[in-house]
Amino acid sequence: MIVIPIKEGENIDRALKKFKRKFEKTGVIRELRERQAFMKPSVRRRNEIKKAVYIQRIQQDED
Repeated sequence: MIVIPIKEGENIDRALKKFKRKFEKTGVIRELRERQAFMKPSVRRRNEIKKAVYIQRIQQDED
């Protein structure tokens, strides 16, 4: 459970911003999206390799 201590007189918008940041760091939304559809391990591995190749090409182009 995420606990956000709020000081007296603190703006609600600021507290919401802190909450959103902490919630984002937990990775709950990312995990929910991943669990919506099953992906075979072979397909997941293939996607990881494609992503690595893409990133490597971008880095080579910069050099």
